[in-house]
Amino acid sequence: MAGLLTDKVAVVTGAGRGIGRAEALALSAQGAKVVVNDLGGEKDGSGISKSPADDVVAEIKKAKGHAVANYDSVTTIQGAEKIIKTAVDSFGRLDILVNNAGILRDRMVFNMTEEEWDSVIKVHLYGHFYCTKFACQVMRGQRHGRIINTSSQAGLGNMGQANYSAAKEGIVGLTRTVARDMGRYGVTCNAIRPRAATRLTITPELEANWKRAQSLGLPTLGEYDELKAMMPEHVAQLVVYLATDAAADVNGQVFLVGGNMIAAYPDTAPTKFLYKDPGQSWSAEDLVATFPKTLGKDVVNPSPPSPMEGAKK
Repeated sequence: MAGLLTDKVAVVTGAGRGIGRAEALALSAQGAKVVVNDLGGEKDGSGISKSPADDVVAEIKKAKGHAVANYDSVTTIQGAEKIIKTAVDSFGRLDILVNNAGILRDRMVFNMTEEEWDSVIKVHLYGHFYCTKFACQVMRGQRHGRIINTSSQAGLGNMGQANYSAAKEGIVGLTRTVARDMGRYGVTCNAIRPRAATRLTITPELEANWKRAQSLGLPTLGEYDELKAMMPEHVAQLVVYLATDAAADVNGQVFLVGGNMIAAYPDTAPTKFLYKDPGQSWSAEDLVATFPKTLGKDVVNPSPPSPMEGAKK
């Protein structure tokens, strides 16, 4: 049923490769006019090239769609403003923003540099905020809009990715607040945690981290070989749905998507409680005696001390 997004205008950041490319193509296939934003950098953020964005635009036009390229960086507020302005100047409005641009600078937290931390936070978290800020200014006036953010399962914790994890879980908080800020104007904001084989997920560094975690008996985000079979196109269809008018009541939600699976994450309400009698409060001694049998009964240390690691000290 093509045409779910006829006459809609979309911006997709980081759309030159991987998941962003698949999203841009899928949105176009449903009738959207697309701004294909990509700085054309490497997976660590270095370098610049117009080719990735230009190639996707050419692919969309070959399929009789409408698209323009934009090469500005999401890491500056000026660049983000230009990205959104490209949509309005080219197509007269903005209905959909897909925040997807991202990089990796993996390092164990005790070795991570300030630059490695800052660069990842800038692209992911600042990039989401900057583009969302200007998109919301347009969408508020239109009383309509769809914002789809890109979080990650890594936000729940992943070895060697303190910067990436912090940014990706920050995006979840941003999503929930934007949903509340903008819902009254007919604008929704949701987030996905995608699982797909891309240049950011299928890398020697991440495979090494995965094998290291396995060797230490630590939990991982799933089988590495399983991830290789998950295509960006599998992710893109959920993004298309969230961009449609049919998803008008889906707001402030977070979804896991990959392969043949889509799952909704629960809300943030607490699930277990521990109370003292009225007028009393908990002391540390009380908690030593009570916590393990109550709130801590099912708590599992995700990374217990390893004899192997201890031998290195």
